[in-house]
Amino acid sequence: MEDMKGSAIIRLNAVLTALFVVTAGLAVAYFEQPWKTIAVVVCLANFSVGVVAFLWGYWSAVQRSREDNISVAALYFLIDKCAPQSVARRMNGLLGVQFIAGLVTAGMRSSTDGKRGSTLAFGILVPMLGLGLNGLWAAFHGHFAPRSGTNSSGVSPQASPNGQDEDHD
Repeated sequence: MEDMKGSAIIRLNAVLTALFVVTAGLAVAYFEQPWKTIAVVVCLANFSVGVVAFLWGYWSAVQRSREDNISVAALYFLIDKCAPQSVARRMNGLLGVQFIAGLVTAGMRSSTDGKRGSTLAFGILVPMLGLGLNGLWAAFHGHFAPRSGTNSSGVSPQASPNGQDEDHD
């Protein structure tokens, strides 16, 4: 995996996903302090990394979209041959693990000491990590088809499409 494009992003996704699964599992098994707090901190950290990666990847993809035809599905789910099959399988598999582990652990304890809600519900935020890192990987290493034309609307940049601005400077 060392010679694979974006291997640092893939490795980060795997490490943070494993950390989430382990801490969430421990919080489910030993639903007491410090495991509940550790699980919440890991979930919020993964969510935060995911949000930053999502925004960074989106911004980078918007810059690339001037020359490449980028779809949202290809960007965040690595489909349409955006990524090699091995990368797409690994990254989407980790996203699936995050999603399933978040739902399962959140449902394991629906209440905390008789009160509704649980600290384990923070696990449902973790798939943002997978989406963000998928987008970041695709923005920097993904393959997208080039745009077919530079001006798709057919309107020249100097002329107004409806003629309303002809008398104005």
